[in-house]
Amino acid sequence: MNLPLLRSLPLFGAGEDPGPSFTGLLAAAGHPRDAGLPDAENRADLPAVAHATTVVALRHRDGVVMAGDRRATAGNLISHRTIEKVYPAGRHAGVAIAGAAGPSMEMVRLFQLQLEHYEKVEGQPLSLEGQANQLSQMVRANLASALRGLVVVPLFAGWDERRRCGRLFQYDVTGGRYEEQDYAAGGSGSLHAGTVVKLGFRPALEPAEAVDLAISALFQAADEDSATGGPDLIRGIFPVVVTIDEDGYRRLDDSYVEERFRRLLASIDGAGDSRTEQDPDDAN
Repeated sequence: MNLPLLRSLPLFGAGEDPGPSFTGLLAAAGHPRDAGLPDAENRADLPAVAHATTVVALRHRDGVVMAGDRRATAGNLISHRTIEKVYPAGRHAGVAIAGAAGPSMEMVRLFQLQLEHYEKVEGQPLSLEGQANQLSQMVRANLASALRGLVVVPLFAGWDERRRCGRLFQYDVTGGRYEEQDYAAGGSGSLHAGTVVKLGFRPALEPAEAVDLAISALFQAADEDSATGGPDLIRGIFPVVVTIDEDGYRRLDDSYVEERFRRLLASIDGAGDSRTEQDPDDAN
């Protein structure tokens, strides 16, 4: 046994053991998450922070689809064009980030570690309901940072192996957790993306139809919201789109997403041509 490593590990009494909570382990070991941040009254001194925008999630017949554009902005500037906003959370769930990019990605990594830690300690994965509750606690723990301008508001979705269906959850900045029945959207373009999904959603969508609806929602959001990135055909940059069902989390290939986008653009272009070629007599 590596004795130096063993001595470096924190030891707890019977009543102090944090158990399967990785965040509890960090807190018990004296690692506060907001160390080094300025006081709330000095939050205006923070430099321009990259923000991730727009993400959507919706249910379909076999599970859920999650999607996020690739743009991050800092004020009126594009800070990143290829940021990832959708991540796996265990084998049957995913989390999509909106808000301050750095803290959001840190929260996702911590969330992933928490799920792995729980499974190792308990010998079984945390339930989807438990995962949603754990993420809610992490968002609540970030409230002090949110008051300094580092807001994190994720979406969480996955396949519930107990209920045998897809489920999705939305959060507010205080850690409030709200289960949505059909769809959810987050980020600066959520109003436009959510409207597109609302108009196109129907129960028991086919998986491919749900993918097309998510892609259309992001495209229309990018058309109205400058912080949301649309498909970049020149650079080959397309949204991250994932499906989650009983077979697990799967990210769709960029080539497939590009194909679906080109079909969407062709349908929009075709609709425009049909309006242009309308017989003048038909308008009277």
